[in-house]
Order: sequence, then structure tokens, then C-alpha cells
Amino acid sequence: MKQIIQETLTSIVDNFKNEGLLPAETTTRIMVENTKDKKNGDYATNLAMLLAKPMKMKPIEIANLIVKAIPQNDKITKVEIAGPGFINFFVSKNYLASQIEAILNDQHLGVTLAPSPETIVVDYSSPNVAKEMAVHHIRSTVIGDAVVRIMEFLGHKVIRANHIGDWGTQFGMLIAYLEKKENENATNLELSDLEAFYREAKKCYESDEEFAVKARGYVVKLQSGDEYCLKMWKKLVNITMVQNQEIYNRLNISLTDKDIMGESLYNPMLKPLVEDLINKKLAVKDEGAMVVYLDKFADKDGNPRGVIVQKKDGGFLYTTTDIACTKYRCETLHANRIICFADSRQHEHLVMSWEIAKLAGYVPEGVVLEHGAFGMMLGKDGKPFKTRDGGTVKLKDLLNEAEARAAKLIESRNNDLPDEMKPEVIKTIAMGAVKYADLSKNRTTDYIFDWDNMLTFEGNTAPYLQYAYSRICSIFRKAADCSIGKVQITTDEEESLGQHLIKFNETVNAAANKIAPHIICSYIYDLAGLFMRFYEACPINKSDVPAEIKSSRLALCKATADIIKTGLNLLGINVLERM
Repeated sequence: MKQIIQETLTSIVDNFKNEGLLPAETTTRIMVENTKDKKNGDYATNLAMLLAKPMKMKPIEIANLIVKAIPQNDKITKVEIAGPGFINFFVSKNYLASQIEAILNDQHLGVTLAPSPETIVVDYSSPNVAKEMAVHHIRSTVIGDAVVRIMEFLGHKVIRANHIGDWGTQFGMLIAYLEKKENENATNLELSDLEAFYREAKKCYESDEEFAVKARGYVVKLQSGDEYCLKMWKKLVNITMVQNQEIYNRLNISLTDKDIMGESLYNPMLKPLVEDLINKKLAVKDEGAMVVYLDKFADKDGNPRGVIVQKKDGGFLYTTTDIACTKYRCETLHANRIICFADSRQHEHLVMSWEIAKLAGYVPEGVVLEHGAFGMMLGKDGKPFKTRDGGTVKLKDLLNEAEARAAKLIESRNNDLPDEMKPEVIKTIAMGAVKYADLSKNRTTDYIFDWDNMLTFEGNTAPYLQYAYSRICSIFRKAADCSIGKVQITTDEEESLGQHLIKFNETVNAAANKIAPHIICSYIYDLAGLFMRFYEACPINKSDVPAEIKSSRLALCKATADIIKTGLNLLGINVLERM
């Protein structure tokens, strides 16, 4: 409906220009907003105020001209002018009912697919090899995966890119230590061993010169493609990623081993890339290193900032890899849009590497490069989330605690869940709670991780929304003798619920455009609240409810359940028919 109103207003503004009432060069962003108070209609615009200066008229006079120019239709029952010139629109109840029925008959629930589907590369999660995933990986992982699901739902071709840290000088040390451990017959390594394994390898490297010499030699051999070193390197990668995949599966993250695009993928590109930057006179030698100076990024004295792309010893840097990565995604994957989810501290590094890629001609005109920056996950003390002794919290341990707390929550409700259902219910609630606690916050801000707030059936939490869905399912179990029917809007509660249902389209598209899953969270939470008010005010399964009203209200229940389920699924969160 909002789009229809915007299109109507756009046409009126064009007519004002044609009639000479508005200068032809005027550019006005036409805003149509949802009203907070239904006394002021369903939608409102301040267009008259925006046009007052260029039209040299009072807003109230312009508002009258706009209202007179709006054609009669069966979608809008009334248009009113309020205050100094706000224009309020009241949507027809019959039109609202027809839109809800359209949602019920559409597998995309009224969400408009992208008119021009794009190829979108989404870079997220990106753990390091030979290290266990920790809590600081969760934001990139769950936000990135939600955005991937949203984009795919809108019809885009999405390429998942798990840019793992699987290359670098540390692998000579790790290969040498893996060899040492295997020679000691400790061949069956678990990922939990690798946490200590990395520290022990580093300690060995620093204290044993003979080991250090071997490690440095293995770096050279690995980078030269030595078969033995590659075999040992692959073993380290596999041990790590098998365990990471267990975390992904547990969290319902859609990444698989097919999505791994680690740093090693771009290693063969680095030397020719630097040569190309030199040939294009972008990279110049400075104190033995190859440096690209960027005019857009000045230092404190106003001089162009220099970015090293090759060290004087011939080695390459993360920036070089990121330039190659961008080149690969544009030229090989043919991306129209690249979104990289990394914390906000990586912003300058990313935009500088992208600027070099653009200057080199690796990024075609029109390709959008976006940093999906996010804030930090903090403890209640306002500091980065840590263990009590200040150590890094392993993601696996966090998920274990979530399930333990979810189990207590389920037991405290004294429900009649069969024992065989409890493990799946506990897992679904726990994983949903952890993910929703993150996704419901604005991506760009820090947030406080709080067990008490996230694992409760009250407030803006996953358990509350999952419970709202299961409650609707119980309504249908009790109404087994009645089916959904034609929608009739007869009460204020039905109208408020219906108005919110038809906003699912704009919500999903807004979340995609702003790469902001919290927009969907807020929408579903409001939907659940409106449904609860509808349910309390509008009886469904009582014997004195007329059949046509009951079937209409069941239709509203069905549309609500479908949107809650789909909305949560877009966030990678499952629902339950019984809780």
C-alpha cells in the first residue's frame, strides 16, 4: 500500500512540474510513513511541507491541491489533512482483507521479488585454522547467514564466502609441530587439542632453535607447493573445519565446506597482482617495499596515505590478499554486490583495499562494495564478553550453557511435553535465543549479552516468538472441524493485525537494502504483540462465534503463523508446533 501511495504522489508532483507550479529541477524525496496513532489513518506524508519553499505556497494550500489531485479508488477510504499540512491516508477494510487473502495464497507471503536479481557475494564467519571458534565469531556468522537467507528469499543469487584464515607464516610452525606430535603417535587430534596445540607449537618455536629452523623451512616449502607440507596443511584445515561445521549445523548456519574460500585461494594471485599494480604505476618502491599511495586517505599532514602491498622481503600482506579477493569476486564470481561482515575496526582496512582494487580496474562500474560492520558483544560489565578469569569464551561452551539453561526453562514451565520431544525443543529454544539476542540488536552497535533477558518467554526474545507460533498451532488443533475462509475485518484488533501483516513486504525489503536483520526482528515482535491483543479481544473457538467469523479469524491466525515462521526462518531460527 505504501508503494501505491508513493507512486500516486510521485505522479502528482510530476503534474505540478508540468503545470508550472513546481520548478522542473526540483528534487523531492517523497516519504510515506506508517502512522503511530490510528486516529491519524494508516499512512501519512509531509510532502506538502517539503514542497512549500520551491512552490512558494503555504503547506496547507499545497496539501489541499494534493488531496484534490488524488484519484478515487477502492483502496483508500479517506484522505485527511492534519496540522500545518500533513496528509493522512485511511486504507479500505475490504482492500485490507483482500491483501491478507493474497498473502495466504502466495508462497512468498506478499513479498515482492527483486525485479533485477543480482549476484551477491556475502563474506561471513571467517574463523582461523588451528583455533576453535570463539564468541567473537558469532556476530559475523549469524548476521551474515541471516542476510544470505533474506537475499535468497528475494530471488538474488547469493554466493556464500567463508574467508577462513588458512595461510601464513604460522603454518610452518604448525606443520612442524603436527609432525612432531604424529611421530609421538598422537595422531588422533581433536579440535579441543588444537587450542593447546597452537600454544605449544609457538612455545616450541620460541624455545627450540632446531625446531624453529625446520618450521621456517616448512613455510618456504608450503608456499612452493611441496607435496608433504601441503598434505600436512590440509590435515590441519580439515581437523578445524570438521569441528566448525558441527557448530554451524548446531546453530542452523547454512555454510558448508563448499563455501570455504580461504586466504590460500588467493595466494597464487598475489605476485602477478603486485606486478600489475606496478605496471599500472599504482604501486611504487619505497624503502624496498611496494606501496600504493591513496589520495582519498590523507595522513595528519594532508599527504596521501601509503598502503604496503609487498614487504621488502618479498612477503605479502592481508591487504594484498583482500585486493586479490575483490578481484576474484568481481572477475570470476561476477558479483554485482559484495558484502563483507567484519567488525567495525576493520573498516579502514577494507575500504583502502577496495579503493586500490577500484583504481586498478578490478571492480566494474556499478558493483557495490559494502562493509557490514558490527559492534562488539559485551558482558554486563560493559567490557568484551570473557570468561570469569578473563579468557576467551569458546562458542561451543556458550552453546552448551544455552542448552543447559533452556532445559531448566522448559522444566520450570511444568508442561506436558513427551520426553522424546524435549531434546529437540531445548535445542531449538537455546539456539534461537542465542541468535535472536544478537540479531535483534542494531548491527552497528555494541550490545550486552545477558542470559536472563534472552532466555525468557517474555519480551523481545526468540522463546516469546516461538511460543506465539506454537500458540497459534494449538488454536488450529482445537479448531480441527473448521477451515480458514474469506477474511472479514470487523474489529479494531483485526484491522490493526491486518495492517501489520501487509507490511511484511516492505519489512523484508528494508532489511535487505540496509543489511539489517533487526528490522525483521522488530516487525515479528510487534506482530506477535498485535496477535495476542487480537486473540484476547476476538474469540475464535467459542461456541457462540458465527462460522464465517471463526473461519475469517482462522485466516488471520494462519497469515500470522506463516509470517512468524517465515520471518524467523529468514533469521535462521526454527519454530515449534508444541513447546
